[in-house]
Amino acid sequence: MGLTKTEIFTDQQNQISVFAKAFGHPARVAILQYLFKIDTCFCGDLVKEIGLAQPTISQHLKELKYLGLIKGTVEGTSVCYCIDKENWAAMKEVMGDFLDQDLPENEECC
Repeated sequence: MGLTKTEIFTDQQNQISVFAKAFGHPARVAILQYLFKIDTCFCGDLVKEIGLAQPTISQHLKELKYLGLIKGTVEGTSVCYCIDKENWAAMKEVMGDFLDQDLPENEECC
């Protein structure tokens, strides 16, 4: 597969694709759901909560942090994660605008 030519797409199109990547794997969805459920920073072992191997969890946390939907802090040997509320709100706005598009009901398509 070739490289994505992101420069030929609008900022909004690129932003939507970045946010959509967060939902491209059920493990990332499960991590986000868990962080919302506990409604606080989580400093424990997500392996016990999600049921995947530690390297897998770490990779998904790294991706969610890179995408900006979670943030993490290191406190000694413990790493704590929580939802990045500001970026989550921005994602909801961008994705909401995209997902709220509708076709007219009275027109037949294909």
